[in-house]
Amino acid sequence: MFIKLRILFAVISSALAIYALITDRFEVMPFMFFFLAIMMLVMGMSELQENRKSSAITLFLVFGFNLYVSVYSFIS
Repeated sequence: MFIKLRILFAVISSALAIYALITDRFEVMPFMFFFLAIMMLVMGMSELQENRKSSAITLFLVFGFNLYVSVYSFIS
């Protein structure tokens, strides 16, 4: 289940990044960062389930940073 969610969020964020690069409209970047954050959360949960705690903690920290950047970009 985690693999399917990870692939789904990766495809969505990649599609948004490609769209922004092709059209030079960077208004979609907060959405891309949000989906990247959710992807990191899913990856962290899967790593935690496999008892790889150091990788899980790193992914949770990246999730927090991406979520912060996404929310900050939405506000400003």
